[in-house]
Amino acid sequence: MDSSRKRRTSPTIADVAELAGVSRAIASRALSSESRPVSADKRARVLEAAEKLGFKPNLLARSLTTKTVNLIAVIVNHIHDFSDLDLFDLLIGEIQSIGKQVIFLRVGSVERIEEFLRNGVAYHVDAALVFSDFADAENVRKMFRSDDVLMLNGMHDGSSPSVVPDEAIGIAEAVADAAGKGIGTAALVTGRVSSPVEQIRVAAYKAEMQRHGIRLVAELRGDYSYASGRQMAQSGDWPDIDAVFCTSDAMAMGVMDVHRDAFPQNQPSRFKLYGFDNLSLTDFEAYPISSIGYDKKAYVGEILRFLTQPGEFADGNADVTVPTFFVPRATS
Repeated sequence: MDSSRKRRTSPTIADVAELAGVSRAIASRALSSESRPVSADKRARVLEAAEKLGFKPNLLARSLTTKTVNLIAVIVNHIHDFSDLDLFDLLIGEIQSIGKQVIFLRVGSVERIEEFLRNGVAYHVDAALVFSDFADAENVRKMFRSDDVLMLNGMHDGSSPSVVPDEAIGIAEAVADAAGKGIGTAALVTGRVSSPVEQIRVAAYKAEMQRHGIRLVAELRGDYSYASGRQMAQSGDWPDIDAVFCTSDAMAMGVMDVHRDAFPQNQPSRFKLYGFDNLSLTDFEAYPISSIGYDKKAYVGEILRFLTQPGEFADGNADVTVPTFFVPRATS
């Protein structure tokens, strides 16, 4: 074979087979992600040859025989919250660790669902992970012509499994912490109330406040972002209260920055501040905000279990919850 030609083009499976001294069929079996018969010696030679040549498998060609493309669709409303970055960095890494790649689809608004339904058939993916609460399971199954859809937005339809944090646990612990410190009045800074997850979250806060005798003085609506937290804190509607509960850490950070004078040396002087998401940023001195979190590794682990062992999500195991917990810090 002309060596100069090999330098000008990407190595092929034939090049790998030639260097390893095996047939193309054996080289293909050795490089397959599926369990296919090939001796350990030949597999080692093929892998060594592939590494030496810098060979990268043709995923499209592989998909024609395996019926998979090693692509996972992740459907989101948008990515502008710090909690998104914390979660998706971990999620993408774990998905890549099982030999798959991620394609993000940003819905943006409920009006765009029909557009995605029309255009989504152009995507061939192995599974879809739905974080967007604008997208329901039935439409996503139609979009990709697949039943391998996992709902992560709190929307259940009985046909697609779900994985969601059990937020009531952490919320109960946070409100109990406030009540134990003599809190009598509170404000709630919320996200988009059309979200099913947010509706359940807000209802849990209100139920726990009522149970502990904490009077909810104001409910201010943001969009989970830092900017909306600042906007709420600067508004003329900002109340005089003992505690503020925010349904995202990003909004709590905005509140804290507007009211820095209320947190000398990060200690609360006028009101206590609670966030939600347990962002990595809250472990640093700039924003030591008491928060509600969950084990993101366990959460992502359940998503990986769906991608690798979908049969375990059948029947009674279709809906999985991951417990949340309260993380006390200086602001409370």
